[in-house]
Amino acid sequence: MATRNYVLLGPPGAGKGTQAERLVAEYGLVHLSTGDILRDAVARGTELGRQAKSYMDAGELVPDELVIGIIRERLGLDDIKQSGVLLDGFPRTIAQADALAGIMDDAGLGALVVINIAVDDEPLIRRLSGRRMCRGCEVILRADRDGVDTGDACPKCGGEVYQRSDDQEEAIAERLRTYHAKTAPLIEYYAQKGLLIEIDGSGTPAEVHALVTARLGEQ
Repeated sequence: MATRNYVLLGPPGAGKGTQAERLVAEYGLVHLSTGDILRDAVARGTELGRQAKSYMDAGELVPDELVIGIIRERLGLDDIKQSGVLLDGFPRTIAQADALAGIMDDAGLGALVVINIAVDDEPLIRRLSGRRMCRGCEVILRADRDGVDTGDACPKCGGEVYQRSDDQEEAIAERLRTYHAKTAPLIEYYAQKGLLIEIDGSGTPAEVHALVTARLGEQ
């Protein structure tokens, strides 16, 4: 029987992690991020994993062709063939998308569906800029939900609450600009191939999941 195979796209703060967890639980998929795949190859001690480790230990980016080779190895393992996969963070470019198509064909995997969780920038900036962190226990808090702000005491451990520089509005806006510039061509690529499902990600996690499963049920 052909497996279900998905790529999950969406901007920072769109709730991809939550949707990934729900899809994995519902469909029994293997959830893989690029980082997971690289760490797995290193842990298994494969030749490509050893090569990747040398770059990672040096704090350098792993070259594209090496990442693609490692993903080819990982997608060829039995658990993927039996259960299907949810890819998160790969592909990021059209070249990687072309490579993924070839890998899936060679591995005899089922059809690919690309899920794009779309959310406007303004609510994303509000959502992400509301995040706070405790310097003590490092728990992530929300200014609106938890009633705390920078300089307050953490409700969990009493440590100082602060806002990370990455969660300031200017930094978030720049991350979103970078995401859109890099991902827009990929979204168009998959749309032209008829593989893209666009999902309104502005609702609650349960509402978004219901939209996703409804659209997948139409496939």
